[in-house]
Amino acid sequence: MARSDYEVVIGLEVHAELSTKTKIFCSCPTDFGGAPNTHCCPICMAMPGTLPVLNERVVEYAVKAGLATNCEISRNSKNDRKNYFYPDLPKAYQISQYDRPLCEHGYVEIEDDEGNLKKVRLLRIHIEEDAGKLNHDEYGGGSLVDLNRAGVPLIESVSEPDLRSAGEAERYLRKLKSIFEYIEVSDCKMQEGSLRADVNVSVHKKGEPFGTRTEMKNMNSFRSIVRAIEYESNRQIDVIEEGGTIEQESLRWDDVSGRTFPMRSKEDAEDYRYFPDPDLVAIRLSDEYIQDIKDHLPELPESRKERYISEYGLTEKDANLITSSKHLSDLFEGTKEVSGSAKLSANWILSDVSKILNEKEMEPDQIPFTAEQLGKMIKLIENGTISSAIAKKVLVELFENPADPEEITKAKGWIQISDEGAIKDVVMQVLEANPQSVADFKAGKDKALGFLVGQAMKATRGQANPQMLNKMFLDELNK
Repeated sequence: MARSDYEVVIGLEVHAELSTKTKIFCSCPTDFGGAPNTHCCPICMAMPGTLPVLNERVVEYAVKAGLATNCEISRNSKNDRKNYFYPDLPKAYQISQYDRPLCEHGYVEIEDDEGNLKKVRLLRIHIEEDAGKLNHDEYGGGSLVDLNRAGVPLIESVSEPDLRSAGEAERYLRKLKSIFEYIEVSDCKMQEGSLRADVNVSVHKKGEPFGTRTEMKNMNSFRSIVRAIEYESNRQIDVIEEGGTIEQESLRWDDVSGRTFPMRSKEDAEDYRYFPDPDLVAIRLSDEYIQDIKDHLPELPESRKERYISEYGLTEKDANLITSSKHLSDLFEGTKEVSGSAKLSANWILSDVSKILNEKEMEPDQIPFTAEQLGKMIKLIENGTISSAIAKKVLVELFENPADPEEITKAKGWIQISDEGAIKDVVMQVLEANPQSVADFKAGKDKALGFLVGQAMKATRGQANPQMLNKMFLDELNK
């Protein structure tokens, strides 16, 4: 049977670390890094006799996330104990939410593989605490437990199995990441583990019931998630085609070999023996509390996109690309204010800035320069201080050694030559050195002009004013 006769079904459980200053049940800091076991206390180390106290900010951030993803907010919620043993979980249970989560029945809109708008349903968003971290000793053969991360507050967003390709899964995750960044509940730094996903994949022949799913745990890069989904769906199809059956299990994705490996059989809810946490009171939310959070939600990506189209004349494609990341959108907003040109600001961000980000494999939140610096660079182009060619060099320098663009151009000797006498000398030298191009132009070959201008730019190391060059060349050639 052809692979096109199969349908891939994907659901994501996305964990986002909340940007609170302290942990979910104690006052320990949530800062990333720090020496092992320095951001923990008797509560997050589960010492006997300690009692957790819920951080109210965690509830507020979860409600914000629920409202931004069209969820129903529960007025009566509670915390539950999820029982399992693992060395980085000192209590031998995780405080989470089971049957009464804070947020339910939401959705996020994405484009499907054909470019049509699609609603991906959200089953729930609930709060829970993170576990610690195991650092495996390659030489000693053991593992060391770091509890700095234990008790860091998380929201887990569980999608319905509505995704049908790796591309849809990536677009959904990027949209969710963008929303959480816009409402400022999480920094979503995947490289630091602030955003990670458990990926559930199954395949079935079209028209038949869903197949058995496998789960790939704790994935924190878009590229890895796409590769893992494509590999796992193909693996499952191969197994079925060879007459085998898919086991319900948790898998580990190995990015080097590009394969999945079994970790353990996949647990169901009953395996965790959930029950209400007796140390924590129920969560009661008033209509006024929820409405106040709703009234103070920041502008969301869809709203910004519409504003960029209507107010600044950006195309839908450009507005989509810029608002896909809050960091790019904020960069655009700030750059536009300094440069005075929305169109030029968008063009530079979507072309040269994005190109360098791709080359360096950087995320927008890692851009080292400020919107003011990029805006000043664009102003230097507009007032004739530097050419666009020189500006590209300045931008590279901003990525390497961020500084005031005007100071960079002065230090590097990149100020544009706009002196008519100096440019006239260059024009005459280029014409004298390229008689064939002069003859080609007079014979109607317009491309010859571009060659001559290029030679002049080369002679001036890109510093000559290109508009003046063009005019002077035409004046001389038409004599």
